[in-house]
Amino acid sequence: MARLALLSVSDKTGLESLAKALVEEFGFDLISSGGTAKAIAAANLPVTKVSDYTGSPEILGGRIKTLHLKIHGGILARQDLAADQKDLADNGIRPLDLVVVNLYPFEQTIAKADVTLTDAIENIDIGGPAMLRAAAKNHAHLTVLCSAEQYGPYLDALRENQGQVPLGFRQACARAAFWHTASYDQAIATYLTASTAEPDALPQHWAMTGRQQATLRYGENPHQTAAWYRTGSIPTGWAGAEQLQGKELSYNNLVDLEAARRIIAEFPSDRPAAAVLKHTNPCGVATGDTLATAYRRAYDADDVSAFGGIVVLNRAIDADTAQQLTGTFLECIVAPGCDAAAQGILAKKQNLRVLVLADLLTGPGQVVNAIAGGFLLQAPDTHRDDPATWQIVTEAQPTEAELAEMLFAWRVVKHVKSNAIVVTHQQQTLGIGAGQMNRVGSVSIALAQTGEKAQGAVLASDGFFPFDDSVRTAAAAGIRAVVQPGGSRRDDDSIKAANELGLIMAMTGVRHFLH
Repeated sequence: MARLALLSVSDKTGLESLAKALVEEFGFDLISSGGTAKAIAAANLPVTKVSDYTGSPEILGGRIKTLHLKIHGGILARQDLAADQKDLADNGIRPLDLVVVNLYPFEQTIAKADVTLTDAIENIDIGGPAMLRAAAKNHAHLTVLCSAEQYGPYLDALRENQGQVPLGFRQACARAAFWHTASYDQAIATYLTASTAEPDALPQHWAMTGRQQATLRYGENPHQTAAWYRTGSIPTGWAGAEQLQGKELSYNNLVDLEAARRIIAEFPSDRPAAAVLKHTNPCGVATGDTLATAYRRAYDADDVSAFGGIVVLNRAIDADTAQQLTGTFLECIVAPGCDAAAQGILAKKQNLRVLVLADLLTGPGQVVNAIAGGFLLQAPDTHRDDPATWQIVTEAQPTEAELAEMLFAWRVVKHVKSNAIVVTHQQQTLGIGAGQMNRVGSVSIALAQTGEKAQGAVLASDGFFPFDDSVRTAAAAGIRAVVQPGGSRRDDDSIKAANELGLIMAMTGVRHFLH
């Protein structure tokens, strides 16, 4: 008797060539349902509808097609167990040798801007996951395929092994099927949780699955293995970015690029902005009248640290900016676009990684940090700071321009590792103190880097000042205004010192620690 294959797919990619090979090369009989059967028949290939095979019609508007004894009996029967074979014979069931299933496009459906909960629920597949799980469980006796990428290797395995499929291949396909259904269920659970949860509420259960996007040469260090995974079946974020040129991305590149994306998301595209980062910390951030000017000012803020850095821009790269970018060694450049003239200029630096990510604003909905025995989950720090909500706690009051400068500094300090201090003037960073064990140390580093340019500048601190010493140090260096969250029991000491020294001080009421 001919071998039997069941094909039931939403994504018809590669379906015709697979069905043709199964029938014409290997003599399979095909059974199929719905649109899959129509597609196979349209290719002039013999196919039996599932409803004809089972003797049961599709019902409930197609909700039930393959949930039937003759389907699942044929999938789950063990070929080496006499009792199973007797059950098949008694019930007129043929054993299945191949199950090819992919699922209703749930993720594609919920990605639509106008999707309703009803639409989403109707795209939850029931029969498909049941068949995948059953076939994967019984992989000792049949093969399950859940992706068009597997069709070619499967046919090659048949050709190379006299029509048989090695157990190792079947095991790999079974693993893929279980991961596929796990990812599918996770997407459904996440969507339903998000669509019904209270704002900012974290779920009682959380799961994450991913599909390997690339194997990386190594992790943070050469002795650490690493790989890049994307979540969901639709490439988004960095998985959906276009790499125009350059070497393959490394683990550290990707970590830095995400930090770069977070900081540039602070700056709307109505004014050109640029940032240069090293090891996830900004070493220079600036705005300008043109993108080239913004980049030059960000680079000049710390041209020593900029060497080998990551550059992020909030506008498409033009020729003038590209010319500036080729003036030093950089690891990566990312922008929402890159015009043809700029591409031609950047191409001269063959190893320079240039990426286009149209949406630099959208990041992950949750931040996950693995710990021994579990993980921590938190909402990302996407708080949009509004100076109208700040308290100006000193006698000296800021002008509109000074308040805008304070906001610029505050947006940058949010993305510097704690303890963080940022000094800026005319929307350009001048000094950055990052990741120190005490705030006094960060103040000293930032002011030392700033030097004489501190006259009239703004200093931002991601945390409050527990003592007035840093305020006095800032004033002595020439700082004009300080912005900090407040909240210390000794805030009055800092306010008193600021008043004594003629400083402006704003307390935002929001802390932006970044560990």
